[in-house]
Amino acid sequence: MRSRVPQPGKGARGRARRAIGVVIAALAVAGGLAGAGAATAQENPYERGPDPTEDSIEAVRGPFSVAEQNVSSLTPGFGGGTIYYPTDTSEGTFGAVAVAPGYTASESSMSWYGPRIASQGFVVFTIDTNTRYDQPGSRGDQLLAALDYLVEDAPLAVRSRIDPDRLGVMGHSMGGGGALEASADRPSLQAAIPLTPWNLDKTWSEIRVPTFIIGAENDSIASVRTHAEPFYESLPATLDKAYLELNGATHFAPNTSNTTIAKYSISWLKRFIDNDTRYEQFLCPAPSGFAIEEYRETCPYTG
Repeated sequence: MRSRVPQPGKGARGRARRAIGVVIAALAVAGGLAGAGAATAQENPYERGPDPTEDSIEAVRGPFSVAEQNVSSLTPGFGGGTIYYPTDTSEGTFGAVAVAPGYTASESSMSWYGPRIASQGFVVFTIDTNTRYDQPGSRGDQLLAALDYLVEDAPLAVRSRIDPDRLGVMGHSMGGGGALEASADRPSLQAAIPLTPWNLDKTWSEIRVPTFIIGAENDSIASVRTHAEPFYESLPATLDKAYLELNGATHFAPNTSNTTIAKYSISWLKRFIDNDTRYEQFLCPAPSGFAIEEYRETCPYTG
């Protein structure tokens, strides 16, 4: 049997080389993780606020303090309104959303959306229309005029907080029909949320804006069968879209504070205006629960 004669220092050098190798590998992994974190931050530059939870998006107020700015009814293009905006600018600019009321209704019917959504990290403009009787086409034009006002003519304290490339629209009833009209007219919008929408036009295959339609099971004014459902089904199959039907709700459900509407509207706006994929967990897979009669979606989302 041949015996192996150890060479002085060889074992120590080998162990040293192996130790150095382990350190280098660890540094490489750490660097890779750090790089991945930086890449993630760069891929989602519009994330605002802490990581979301069910409790945080159901809360009446989010993490941002909110201020208000009134806009005169004499402002050209729409009937004035109220702007709600986060007071903290340390995280950068925010996306903006214009919100229109329904037929014969005033801005006050939509006022609860202002502080609730703004406190989650958006500039929100709840508007009055030129007249209480404006039809969806006119309301769509006024939503777009309100967005233009925000990014071009609003007081600097508001205007400086807004990213003009991250805009969306919401509306109730004829205002919801107006949100569809605005989306068809301005495909650069990032999100639309028609609430129990009403419109004589039932087909919206031209829309390219991620659209979340909320209907109400017991709506006798804009029934889901003749409005919300055909609107949703007419949207392109390839579009990022969703349909939520509120269990037992009426046409006027969007006019009072509603946690289900707020929770999923905030998630939709975050996902598509802010490109914040942290909120997709609340939209995909399709949510369910007592408050939801039906939910349709095109998960996973690509926008």
